[in-house]
Amino acid sequence: MAKKRRPQTKAATSQLTDGEIPVVGAREPCPCGSGRRYKACHGRAAAQAVTELVRRPFEGLPGECDWVAMRELVPAATATLKLRDGLPEGVPSATLATVLPMAWPGLRREDGSVMIGLQNDTPSGDLSRDVADVLRRALVAEPGNPVAGERPSADGPRLQDLLDPDEPLVPEVHDGFEFWLTDAESASGDVAASLERANSAALPTSRLESVEAAYWCRTPEKNHLRWVMPHGEDELLDALARLHASGASSLGEDTRLVGSFRAHGLLVPVWDLPSAMTAEECEKPAAAFAERLLEALGVSTPLTADERRARSGLANRQITLS
Repeated sequence: MAKKRRPQTKAATSQLTDGEIPVVGAREPCPCGSGRRYKACHGRAAAQAVTELVRRPFEGLPGECDWVAMRELVPAATATLKLRDGLPEGVPSATLATVLPMAWPGLRREDGSVMIGLQNDTPSGDLSRDVADVLRRALVAEPGNPVAGERPSADGPRLQDLLDPDEPLVPEVHDGFEFWLTDAESASGDVAASLERANSAALPTSRLESVEAAYWCRTPEKNHLRWVMPHGEDELLDALARLHASGASSLGEDTRLVGSFRAHGLLVPVWDLPSAMTAEECEKPAAAFAERLLEALGVSTPLTADERRARSGLANRQITLS
């Protein structure tokens, strides 16, 4: 039997006065006088204002697919950030990084330059707002200091508000994390040991040049190509199913489309590759696949029985990363 809802009283519709909502426990009575617990009354609205999940936090940014890749797939990479209003005086550059030392969200270097880490736990459901908040605070931090993560204001700016919309994101993939240091070759002692440990844990990764946001990586057992694509999920699954059913979804001999990740509102198809297949050897097959995919995306006829089975198999092999 469904649980009966408690009837709303006149007090339940009363409003808090202007100003900050008092800090109370989630199970304590709401300060508005409704008689309900804070978490079920004004606490719900306050939480949703900041923590409601934004499914595609990087939507509208140039290079959305590469933002997703740097957040979820690439161990060591950097990209220059250009701000709408330019950098403040005393800040020579702003750089996006996959990871920073000690998993710091941000860092203001001794020379005044700013680095922002993307692969961090974030305090709200809007990754774009969280990273923008770190960026704003890093730009005014004292040189030589890390920037901690904080819960951003619900109406604070997002990356889409701060970054130049005409500047593409151009990731530079690195073999290791030497970009953490201004002079990595001189590192010694604990710093050198920490850097060595970080480098040893990073899978060798390369970004293809012939297509956008496709990343080759080497693992102990086999190599993979992980390709972040901007198309709608249903549209892309239909197109992949058409290619898969016709035997046109591979990238060559001994390669196989094995499924996909779902990350920040986008699909990331994944291919298994032979362990001997290099990133350079993926370039032509990937470019040819991109042409086949574009053609398949333009087909609007209903899927055949074989294509529906292929689509079901691909959908069942999805893993949601975010």
